[in-house]
Amino acid sequence: MNILLRIVTGLVAVGVVAVAGAVAYLVVAPPELLRVATGYAAKTVCSNVFIAGRDPDEVLAVDVQAPGHPVLKFVRQSVDMSAGTVTARMLGLFATSIAIHRNGLGCASVPDGNVAAAQAVQLAQAPQIAPPGDAVWPMGGRVEMMATPTLADIMGNAALTGPGMRAVVVVKGGEIIAEAYSEGFTADTPLLGWSMTKTANAALIGRLSAAGLIGLDDAALRPEWTDARRDITLRDLLGMESGLAFNEDYGDVSDVNRMLFLEPDMARFAAAQPQAEAVGAQFTYSSGTATLLARIWMDRIGDPVAALAYPRGALFDPLGMTSAELEADASGTLVGSSYMYATARDWARFGLFLLQDGVWNGTRLLPPGWVAAMNASNGLPGNYSQMQSWLQGPNDEDAAEGVPEDAFWLIGHDGQTVAIVPSEELVVVRLGLTPSDQGYRPERLVKALTDAT
Repeated sequence: MNILLRIVTGLVAVGVVAVAGAVAYLVVAPPELLRVATGYAAKTVCSNVFIAGRDPDEVLAVDVQAPGHPVLKFVRQSVDMSAGTVTARMLGLFATSIAIHRNGLGCASVPDGNVAAAQAVQLAQAPQIAPPGDAVWPMGGRVEMMATPTLADIMGNAALTGPGMRAVVVVKGGEIIAEAYSEGFTADTPLLGWSMTKTANAALIGRLSAAGLIGLDDAALRPEWTDARRDITLRDLLGMESGLAFNEDYGDVSDVNRMLFLEPDMARFAAAQPQAEAVGAQFTYSSGTATLLARIWMDRIGDPVAALAYPRGALFDPLGMTSAELEADASGTLVGSSYMYATARDWARFGLFLLQDGVWNGTRLLPPGWVAAMNASNGLPGNYSQMQSWLQGPNDEDAAEGVPEDAFWLIGHDGQTVAIVPSEELVVVRLGLTPSDQGYRPERLVKALTDAT
């Protein structure tokens, strides 16, 4: 019996040591997949709490855990409203990730833990933004809809607006003619556009081009590109045909997840990618490219603080997009690939701006031909334009669904779309939380609205 007791005691001791060792390992050197999970949770909760004013527990449960990787079920969070921080940990114990809020710059992941350095990235003065006035939209905030029964039926048709819909806004002839919001979301709720941000980033480059500060054929775009990458032009990056390697798969620890949640300097990571293909040989969709584009145009401005303020002064304020916020990473690069929040009505303002060929209230803000390039092929298979937008909807079935041939699209992760149909003077904004495996087709919504208007 004593021998058996000693054996059992020894096994228990070994088990305790093994568990303690595993816990210590997870605390000191957690696997990158767990850090991506907590980084994603902290950043998502932070932005939705401090920009959209949503409940943190709801965001964690609904936006992060419900549709995401199974490992996200084990994430726990804490929010410090006074400090403007969100901390996420696996089981509340390890793989700690922090996201911080900075006024006017949204939230940023701080994967290296250097919160003080990230907090030092600030606007010279936080924007003082007045709500839209009483003028009729888009010049103000008043909407005078004359929705027909047919439009009401479309807005109320869950098969057309899609599972997880949060907002739909329809613009025809420069006016909002219909809109719909799901429970908990209103016309005043800023919503993440994900990769629709890329097209807004391209518009900012257009503003700089109009000012003569940047050119489509500019090369030698990064000082460290002393190899073949020195020949990559701005035009090549905008058309996603630079040949730079980048894995855009959102599963596990891909390049895009590493950039967004493990790298404090996203542009540096993107610029370090090797040349995998010759320039112009292949279309490679890359959030790294879009973030790098943001760093390039910011560097052309020179002053980092002035560059951070540029989106509001050059684009958001002129268009009356009072809710729009383009978030910066921990190092101070605006995340032009992924992180722009705006209300559905402000996304509609941006869509209307493109519908009007980059002219707003009679003033041309984008160079002639800039918007046309958003509706022109980059010359490669993939339905991508020359200017950070798409020539087909997310299912590549515009023609089959009856969408007019001249339509072009802004498309973002989990069901974010803005369809622009020049021949119909139509803009359709659809925002929500709709993973691709749900099979939603926004093309059918656009077709129904085209027929109804």
